[in-house]
Amino acid sequence: MFGNGAERSNVAGAPLVYLVDDDADFRKEMVAGLSRLGVDAHGFPSAAALYRAYAAKPSEIVVLDRDLEDEDGLTITAHLRVSQSIGIILATERYTVEDRIVSLQKGADVCLVKPIDVRELAATIASLNSRVSRRYETPTLPKSPQWALVEGGWTLTDGMGHRLRLTTSEQRILERLFRERGNTVERKALVEAMGADVYDFDYANLDTIVSRLRQRAKQANMHLPLHAIRGLGFTFAE
Repeated sequence: MFGNGAERSNVAGAPLVYLVDDDADFRKEMVAGLSRLGVDAHGFPSAAALYRAYAAKPSEIVVLDRDLEDEDGLTITAHLRVSQSIGIILATERYTVEDRIVSLQKGADVCLVKPIDVRELAATIASLNSRVSRRYETPTLPKSPQWALVEGGWTLTDGMGHRLRLTTSEQRILERLFRERGNTVERKALVEAMGADVYDFDYANLDTIVSRLRQRAKQANMHLPLHAIRGLGFTFAE
């Protein structure tokens, strides 16, 4: 494993671990236990908090509760899987074969069933970190996207040679998200940014615009860190 808490600062190669669970008692218990075992673990109560932390400093391993209130763990897993070097552990109270299959199909590396013994979680993290490190070890570090709006804000670029010409609605939405990058922008604020009437706007159209933007970006080999925060709005995490 990684050693006890007293040895934590001397542990070489210990991964940065983000644990996301809206059960405060479980989250605090796991983070405290992992820390005692030498794991550099940090707890977050929601998907929104995770995205902000991950944008500032990506972790090597994420432990996700499958049934979060603001965004379910499967959706977060699908978003994070774009970053191929990350290890994802899904924690759930469900243990049917179908549940495990869906979790793995969405990109989880490991599924653990609650209640979880912190020693088992630490051992799983160590094993997964070793596998992920070997799987994605490359001679040079990959270039990270540097997202920007250029050409008067009408073209989205990732700084890696990919560009996407935006529609009027896409441009206004991204411009608003970029102003508060890493924070959640309410759906109402995005509708206002498009110049629409917030009281007479079909908010399903907003989801359609965002979905089409993601698809067009994907076709241009761009993986947008644009995430929906259920019941709140959207965030551009990087």
